[in-house]
Amino acid sequence: MTSSEERAGDHRYCTGNIWCVALLGGWTALISVPLIFESRTLTLLTMLAVVAGALTMIGSGLLRHRPAQPLPWYLLSLSAVLFALGTALRDFTGDAVSPLDDICTLAGYSGIGVAATLWLRPRRVRGNYDLLLDSALIGLGALLASWTFLISPILQSRATTLTTMAVAAYPILDALLLTLVAHSVATTTRSETSLRLLHLAMVAVLVGDLGYSLETAGTATIGHEVLLTPLLIAYATVGIAALHPTMASLGAPRQIHPHHSRQRASSIAVALIVASLVPVVGSSLGTVDRVVVSSLFALLLIGVLVRSERAIQRSARSERRAQYQADHDMLTGLLNRSALLRVIDRDSPHWRDQPRCLLFIDLDGFKMVNDSYGHAVGDELIANAASRIRRVVRRDDAVARYGGDEFVVLASLSKQDAAVLAERLLGAFVRPFDLSAGEVPITASVGIACDSPRDTEATVYDLIRAADSAMYHAKEYSLGYAFHDDLRHPHLPAGRPVAASETRSRNWRSNAESTAV
Repeated sequence: MTSSEERAGDHRYCTGNIWCVALLGGWTALISVPLIFESRTLTLLTMLAVVAGALTMIGSGLLRHRPAQPLPWYLLSLSAVLFALGTALRDFTGDAVSPLDDICTLAGYSGIGVAATLWLRPRRVRGNYDLLLDSALIGLGALLASWTFLISPILQSRATTLTTMAVAAYPILDALLLTLVAHSVATTTRSETSLRLLHLAMVAVLVGDLGYSLETAGTATIGHEVLLTPLLIAYATVGIAALHPTMASLGAPRQIHPHHSRQRASSIAVALIVASLVPVVGSSLGTVDRVVVSSLFALLLIGVLVRSERAIQRSARSERRAQYQADHDMLTGLLNRSALLRVIDRDSPHWRDQPRCLLFIDLDGFKMVNDSYGHAVGDELIANAASRIRRVVRRDDAVARYGGDEFVVLASLSKQDAAVLAERLLGAFVRPFDLSAGEVPITASVGIACDSPRDTEATVYDLIRAADSAMYHAKEYSLGYAFHDDLRHPHLPAGRPVAASETRSRNWRSNAESTAV
């Protein structure tokens, strides 16, 4: 970036900071007016000004950022108007219009719920059922706490009327809203600033509703201006969220990877359960309270048990996956060197009292393939060679990639059967490999080392070292395969004669060398 561009960038940064500070300062001053001046008219005007400002900011954000899913923002705007209308009717008029204020408020809840659902639906989450279960546990815990502290006292202190039922429905809607917020928080990435601000706004709505419910239940006496403050904060936060550029991506399909929020969700659910059960322990409950509390607690207990079982299964799967990655070569899927050295101890019943033969396989001319065509083709050749070896050996035989172009087969075989297996392995390399670079002929050399059941001191490493020596002997004399026992005799080297495919391989290497030159 040039110096002029840097100055321009710094200027934009400073301007953005100044704008944010001015915006937050203005909102703070406006929201503080009802707390400073105890005037119902001034409080009503302040609420209307805050709602108008929030709607203006939402409209500005929609015009500036043009989100792919604008419908949720329209629903939030409508919900803001309905909440303001319900609050105005409830707090600034008489009781004659009380059913209308409940209708407006309940309609506002519906708009928020639909908007949250539209934002959450396109999110594809791995392990989605676990996250849904966590969110449901939080919702059930909140519902149990709401019944204990809010709903039951409201129903006991009032006559059963339509208004009472509507007031008692607010804590239930808050529990559902908390469930949606919990699930949204669990699937939110760090870059989604606008969605995080919306979470803050929803929490402010929940705090305000909690205050209203506590006052209705007679549990606490809270001032009217104090109860209105969380709602005003929610309006302002929604407006700021609409101005942030990340608002345009809300509702777009996104792959989410769950993180530690699962643990936080479970902790919150347990805390809600404990907090709601403490007041009812040892108290005399009515029939309705007993039925509701028992039912909710049973659902929570079932949910916690299911969640724990799924966590155990997921942990077991992760442990098996980690163990597989630790024991296997990622290119070929065969055992790696460290797993091969432990294979006899790990599966000792299979190898006990059985003759063992280890075949050490090395690809002839692999370096020339790697140098001529590149490492990608070399890896392709290694993977294809491993596949051919796996098709030849038996299911119980241990097959490993020892390193580079070297493979090892450990099997319970006699010496005669090991020779037959070596012939079959060499035969698997007769046909050229069909790679992305074309047909590549390649041969192999095999070294074999065997021990007997009576030789209890021999380890896999001893067999590998002996078979490796036999393999180099077979490669040096073009034998195809050789036994380590034959190296102890001074006569001519024993093994399989050179195959026609090996002659083709040497010719191909000569051509490759001349081409490289």
